[in-house]
Amino acid sequence: MVLLTPLIRRLAERYGTPVDVVSSGPWTKPLLAGQPGVGEIHLLQSRRRPYWLGPDQWAVVRALRRQGARPTWFMDTGGVGRHLLTRAGIGDEWIVDADAFPRLPGEHILTRFDRIAAQLPRAVGGGREPSPTALGAELTVSESAREDLLAWLAARGLAQSPLLLVQAGNKRTMRRGDRRRTSNTKYWPEERWAAVIDRLADRFPDHSILLLGVPSESALNDDILAGVRSQRAVNVASDLPIPRLAALMERADAMVTVDTGPAHVGAAVGLPMLVLFGTVEPSLYRPWGAAGSAVRCLSAHPAGPLEGLAVGTVLDALAELPLRPR
Repeated sequence: MVLLTPLIRRLAERYGTPVDVVSSGPWTKPLLAGQPGVGEIHLLQSRRRPYWLGPDQWAVVRALRRQGARPTWFMDTGGVGRHLLTRAGIGDEWIVDADAFPRLPGEHILTRFDRIAAQLPRAVGGGREPSPTALGAELTVSESAREDLLAWLAARGLAQSPLLLVQAGNKRTMRRGDRRRTSNTKYWPEERWAAVIDRLADRFPDHSILLLGVPSESALNDDILAGVRSQRAVNVASDLPIPRLAALMERADAMVTVDTGPAHVGAAVGLPMLVLFGTVEPSLYRPWGAAGSAVRCLSAHPAGPLEGLAVGTVLDALAELPLRPR
């Protein structure tokens, strides 16, 4: 969803109206509500459930039908959920389907989305050509989220402390079972994360270090902290709703993270980062923010699971980790 923000901004400018979003998942509204160019957000609980069993699908179809057919960009792969557009009376002539524009060799996903945003449905004219803007994800942090963050930091005794962030988990870590399983290609051993945190504490002795995540990643953070010498590292994974996370990343000085969603949030608010990649090629998915934050990516060579990335390589890279300019 973060990577779609440039496409949303471009379409909103082209047509002079906010872009409605149909999506699924609990992160969509707290992430996108109130962002520039975003209109109504319609949420689905499941796009794969049979239509006759999905009252959430019925509600979305009713809402789209009331608005009538209009230019629509379908960004899911494999056509999952496209039947809802048909039921809402939005024919193929109104739709730009991302599957018709596959990624070019070596093309970053944001460059591909920008190429798709320039396409037009057969049924409409060109609209207003958007003015040239810097390509990259961008999120606006609300004043209410900043105020909430200040109160949260004060309650933890961190209001006056400069902050560094660490994101060790990813969506596969959240699943039940052994986090070291082969399918978790972004797993990096806890003792290596502990070494990273201690190196950060040595290099930045005035900073507090916050370990991020969702509640199901809290156990991973606790296991990492068991091997950390520094007393200035804190596990906050149980208490980070999306608006607070974005505000925290806007305030923090730098982050070390695995390749995962929060890394893209960080880039979208200008946070300098060191990002650890597994089997995915960084040139295709590296966090790319419109603010131009410093992002360095490391991956195992030859490309493979993240566990193949040596801890020494990461510790060496920490010596060059920049802080956010003040």
